[in-house]
Amino acid sequence: MSFAILTDTTKCIGCRECVIACKKENNLPPDFPRRWNLEDGLSARNWTSVIDRPDGKYVRKQCRHCLEPACVSACPVGALEKTKTGAVIYARRKCIGCRYCMMSCPFGIPRYDWDQPVPYIRKCIFCYSRISTGRQPACTEACPTQATIFGERAHLLEVARQRLRESPGKYLDKVWGETEVGGTSVLYISDIDLSFLTRGQELTDEPVPERTKLAMNAVPFAFLGVVSAMAAVNWVIQRRMKLEREPEPRPPQEADHA
Repeated sequence: MSFAILTDTTKCIGCRECVIACKKENNLPPDFPRRWNLEDGLSARNWTSVIDRPDGKYVRKQCRHCLEPACVSACPVGALEKTKTGAVIYARRKCIGCRYCMMSCPFGIPRYDWDQPVPYIRKCIFCYSRISTGRQPACTEACPTQATIFGERAHLLEVARQRLRESPGKYLDKVWGETEVGGTSVLYISDIDLSFLTRGQELTDEPVPERTKLAMNAVPFAFLGVVSAMAAVNWVIQRRMKLEREPEPRPPQEADHA
């Protein structure tokens, strides 16, 4: 059974109860302002955010939990996993901090935990432990206006289409996440264009892993090539250091002539 979240931006009042609930559920510490997360509020310590638009609209942002996630296909060590529930989760013990998932994500979601001595990737995990036991995510449970709701993906798509049919003048005729990059488990309906959530990137319906497969298949060979090159450089450096430590041979003394 694949679950999803439907966010209706026309119902959001910007209270940020979803942000508070997420931080409490995942024991996330207070965030520090960073230049690179001021744009959307996401960071290693903020897994969901509410963007306060200049036009007075509020738009929640979180991991979209793609049906065919690029981050999963890009991870060379299998630290990220797409589950049957719809959640994209990760195993920190496997993560090597390579940040391939950050580069591959079309929505710019994964964040690097710069405050840790050994940084790892952090992101929303869809409250996987909660939904696996029949509960809903903390963020949807906390929303006072039901601007963001949880349920089976197929059912939420029907709810979204019904709202569009019943109030055609209230919404743009689009369900964001229905088909983009193969579809996502976080859906949106809105009265404003949400293309800014993809950093202005034009997304097609083609799953991103199809475009990254060839590149990722080359990663093991590239890795071996880099290791070989580094080994060669190390050998040259060690050889030079050894030669510098050895005393220079003394020239032979000229024979005395009687």
